[in-house]
Order: sequence, then C-alpha cells, then structure tokens
Amino acid sequence: MKLSEELIYRGFKAETTIENPADLDSRENKKFYWGADPSADSLTIGNLAAIMMCACFVRHGYEPYLLVGGATGQIGDPKDNGERDLKSLEEIDHNKKCIREQIERVINAGDGDAKDHTTPGLKMVDNYDWFKDMHYLDFLREVGKAFSMTQLLDREFVQNRIGEGGSGISYAEFSYSLIQGYDFLYLYRTYGVAMQLCGVDQFGNCSSGIHLIKRLENGEADVWSTPLVIDPVTGRKFGKSEGNAVWLAATDNGSGNYTSIFDFYQFWMNQPDESVEYLIKIYTLLSKEEIEDILKRHKEAPEKRIAQKALARGVTEVVHGKDNAAAVENLTAVLFDKNTDFADFTADEITEFAAYLPVVSKGTALVDALCNTGLADSKKKAREFIAGGAITVNGTKVTEEIDLNQTAIVKKGKNKFVIVK
Repeated sequence: MKLSEELIYRGFKAETTIENPADLDSRENKKFYWGADPSADSLTIGNLAAIMMCACFVRHGYEPYLLVGGATGQIGDPKDNGERDLKSLEEIDHNKKCIREQIERVINAGDGDAKDHTTPGLKMVDNYDWFKDMHYLDFLREVGKAFSMTQLLDREFVQNRIGEGGSGISYAEFSYSLIQGYDFLYLYRTYGVAMQLCGVDQFGNCSSGIHLIKRLENGEADVWSTPLVIDPVTGRKFGKSEGNAVWLAATDNGSGNYTSIFDFYQFWMNQPDESVEYLIKIYTLLSKEEIEDILKRHKEAPEKRIAQKALARGVTEVVHGKDNAAAVENLTAVLFDKNTDFADFTADEITEFAAYLPVVSKGTALVDALCNTGLADSKKKAREFIAGGAITVNGTKVTEEIDLNQTAIVKKGKNKFVIVK
C-alpha cells in the first residue's frame, strides 16, 4: 500500500490540514515531527498509537524528528478539568531519558529486534535546548504579538476551563499552546520540518505552529492527526490522565509507572472480539494481507482466540522485542492450560517464570505477598481472598493464612500469578 492508503486502512486519520491524503505519497518535503512531554518516566499505549503512526510514515521514506518536551514538560499540557502538578527539574530530566529510549525502540521495531537497531535519519530533539536561553521579552515580542487573545480564548480547552463550572486556568498553562507553536516554528526554521503529527486532541495546539510559520516566515506547514484510541471496556481514552494506563516500561523505574511484560501481553489477550480488528491494525506491524487472513480464521473459530493471540504477540514484539514476546506467549500457554498441574513444575522452571511475573521471597506471609504485588489493595482484602478460596499455591487451594516457605506459584482467580523463590 501507499502511505495514504496504509494510514487510512490502519485508522491513522482524524483532523488534518491536508485536503487530499494522496498528496502524502508524492510530498517533496518528507520531514515531520511528533512530540511527547516527559510528564512521567514511561509512555503509555495511548502514546504508542501515535508512535505507530510515526513508524508508518518512516516505513514510507519520511524523516522523523521526535521531540521530547523538556521545556513544555515544565508547564504541563492543559487538561480539560484542572491544573497539572509541576515536576521538579530532576524528575523531568529522568523522565526525558526514559521516554527517549522507548520512542527509539518502537520506531525501530520493524527492523528486527528493536533494542539492537537504530533508524537512519532519526533525530531526537528537546525543546529545552532552544527555550533555556530565550528571554521572556523576546518570546512576547516574537510569539505573543503574533496571536490575538480572541484567537486563544476560542480554544476548546480554554473554554472548558474558564466556562461555567470550569476550574480556571493559570497563565502558564494558557501559554502552553504558544510554546508548542514555537517548537514547530523552530523546527521549520532550523531543519525544514513542515509537518507535525499528533493525536487529534493536540490539533489545536499544533495549529499554533502553522499560524506562526505563515505569519513570521510566510511559509506553509501541515498537521496530520490520528484519532484517540478508546478503551472498549470503559469508553475512555487510553492514557495516564484517565487512570487506566498500560505502561510501556516493563521494570519498576521508581515511580510505579510500569506494566510487566506478562501483564502487557495479557491486556491484549483479554480484548473483546469487537475491538480486535480495530486494535490489530493500529498496534501491530502485520500487513493488510496477514491481518485479513487472521480475522478470517478468527471468525471461523472465535473460541480459539486467533486474533487476540496475534494482537498480543504483535504489539508485545513492537514494545518489548521478539524474544520477550515469544517467552510470555509460551508462559501464557503453560499457565492457562487446563491440563497443567502446577505441582509438577520444578523449582528451576518456576524460577524461570520469575523473569515475567511478580516475585516475593521465600518466608513471606501469603497476606503480605498478595499486598506487596498488587493482587490485593489491603491486608483485609487479602484475607477475604484467602478465606473465599480465590488463592492457590502450586495448584492447591489455600483457605488460611500461611507463610510461603518453598519455591511456588501463587495464583489469584483466573489470571493473576506471583512467584515465590
């Protein structure tokens, strides 16, 4: 497929300044940028959808400029319902490093195992580099004078915050759109970048850049946006601000912003049939022919969950690499096989599982193990699970409080596991 065809097939088209998508196929200037603020030390699957769109452009010969917002991250992208908490400079610096690595890994995912490759032409930029020495008066004279208050007050997020029942908005967050607009202007002037990619919720902020480029450089620029991915269960967008984040980080980075590779894989395995066709196009690198074959076989035998398995394998490969995807796929097959007897596993086999499942040390009380690994949110709840027969240890139901003194697999309900070693 041509780029325009693939973008539409995969659902990567929402609001845009480009009237005819086919113009993307013959566009002379093939430079674009996409940005993410370091508001956390991990991106989420909401961000991942936009990065997958960027990767689609890259596969078709576009040159990516990926921006980590060290400057905008100090302000915070305005929400509809209130001010963001300010991050310390140290926290922002830590977050920048973490998400840079994640962006590069996903963009490189189509070239073998992502962690071992780099994309030629990939340029990472940080808007702190050009804002750190900018004087306030210079910004007001060049950028502030280019916008009317009426134009800014008409923005939807501003109206939501200052309208009836709104929480109000600080001058800092009100200025965010101008700062992001200047990013586009700077990249246009410095690198010749004339297109910004974004989620559709950022289209207004991106338009500020188009306005500045036209007003100050008499130049032309475009924005291409992708729809927000909606959680089919809750009806909310995927993202940290919605409280339903699935993180791309697989290890505890000190802030709790992580999702184990096993849980990441299970998230996709548990998607309902009505969502799989939509998600597999967005989140995997499978071709149109492969996707249509998978969906055809899935409809013929939905009980085999062929589409869910392909989705889970595909997106886990993109984020965590082929080796990890294969390992959690095999682990899933073992742990969820109704014929598996957990008592048959050797201590060495159980220890191998620990690479992908939460771990507690031998001697830990069962109640503490459930709380420490997030399987229960309180000791009271943990005791209720135990008394209610929801907990097994090496396949044997446990209905009283015990200490875990041997290498074991603790299971809660149908799909939550903890390793004792």
